Amino acid sequence: MAQWNASNQWGAQPGHTYSPVYQPGPTPQYGQPGYPFPPTSVPPPAEYGGGYGADHKSPFEGDRFKPKKRVNDIFFLIFFILQFAGFVVLSAFAISQWVKSGGLGGGVGGGNTGSAVTLNYHTVYLLLFVTAAALLFSTVYLLLTRAFTRMIMHITLILSIALNIGICIYYWITRYWSRIPLASLLLQIVMDVAKHHKSVYVVAFLALLLQGALSVWYTFTLIAIYSRWTPGNPSCETDSSCSSGRVAGLVFYATFSFLWTSQVIGNVALATMAGGPFGSWYYFGPREQGQMPKHPTWSAFIRASTLSLGSIAFGSLIVTILELLRILLSIARNSANAEGHPIEACLALCAECFIGCIEALVRYFNRYAYIEIALYGKPYLKAAKDTWDLLVDRGIDALVNDSLVGMTLTWGAYCVGLLCSLFAYIYLRSTHPAYNVDGQYTAPVILFAFLIGLQCSLTLSSAIEAGVSTIFVGLGEDPQVLALRAPELFGLIASTYPQVVQGVQRV
Repeated sequence: MAQWNASNQWGAQPGHTYSPVYQPGPTPQYGQPGYPFPPTSVPPPAEYGGGYGADHKSPFEGDRFKPKKRVNDIFFLIFFILQFAGFVVLSAFAISQWVKSGGLGGGVGGGNTGSAVTLNYHTVYLLLFVTAAALLFSTVYLLLTRAFTRMIMHITLILSIALNIGICIYYWITRYWSRIPLASLLLQIVMDVAKHHKSVYVVAFLALLLQGALSVWYTFTLIAIYSRWTPGNPSCETDSSCSSGRVAGLVFYATFSFLWTSQVIGNVALATMAGGPFGSWYYFGPREQGQMPKHPTWSAFIRASTLSLGSIAFGSLIVTILELLRILLSIARNSANAEGHPIEACLALCAECFIGCIEALVRYFNRYAYIEIALYGKPYLKAAKDTWDLLVDRGIDALVNDSLVGMTLTWGAYCVGLLCSLFAYIYLRSTHPAYNVDGQYTAPVILFAFLIGLQCSLTLSSAIEAGVSTIFVGLGEDPQVLALRAPELFGLIASTYPQVVQGVQRV
């Protein structure tokens, strides 16, 4: 088998002796030829689960990359399609009525036209600009992360420590900063794999554009709902159906649909990248070796958007429900504060924090379940069970550095969201729209801007997190392959988490 040109790739030079100790030096290589160990390489020592060369597994084991031709979790697939169809009908009706009434005026720049009752065209243009700014800021941050990986990780950690003294003390006691070399090396590997598979960025940008379009569509729909059914609007003078309760119910449904659809878009992109370029790189090696199936990204997308869409919708629905509960508890807490009920506000805050913690854990857990779905075409519950078994077998500590990489990307997303909020605030102060004369809509508009920026940035960075998480799943299933693909990373993991690289039999 022809040797892979490793002048600027990941892997070991032929004849290079494996060392489990991290050694700073030139950029490691992208991959090694073949699935088993080449004759000139030295397998990992026995204490790290040696003997992998003779016990390697086929890339297709367990129907990996060859899922059965059946639609999984079809009930949730139908439910997802129906709720989205309902959102389309609601949006079309509300927006058409809003357009008929002239959209309540407003426009780009000075917006002293229209009704002062509720939001108008001015807000639409503002949020369109915010979405464009979010796309720009997210792209710039991803490019900066790719160009200055180690520097940004250091800066991110320092900023996180500066913002939270308690976390700072915890990091210092646990020597959390010592994990930067491992996390940065992992991030560099993912970036380099993405460099050789342009489809990673294509999928990420398409998901980002869909998220941006969905955010704008959702914003149009909310404005139209407020304009059509808020008591006091011109359209309500001859319509008795206008009421605050109707507005609240429709806004809740639109928000539910937006959150669920947004989750599904992001998770389909995750499954596409995990089951496509990243999973194929891990199990088959670099594309130039000729073992990788043709068009892995397209095949993974077809599986994720058809056979596995119900499973992805199932997992996304759980997160959506938790997110809605957290939003409702936040509203209850604000209402209790406004009415002067500190005990109720405190209880709502505690419940909100509890739900938020559960939501974060489910999001983290689901990421690996979606990778199992992408690689094997499993139903959600089966994927969740196998993910739990994988985490129990390998230990949660083996995946800690995934959260460190995620922290870097999440911090960037918050920065993008804050920049978008600042942009929205400056725009409002500069244009003085009629509906915001007293500043009553400044807070919700800024919040929308922050959420749009945050969501766009997280969607774009999900491309990198998909690669990181896929490597961890591969490490849990077949750690010997990582020793072949990226010996330096494997050596650093072996020296830090020796129990992780011990071979286990697949069940």
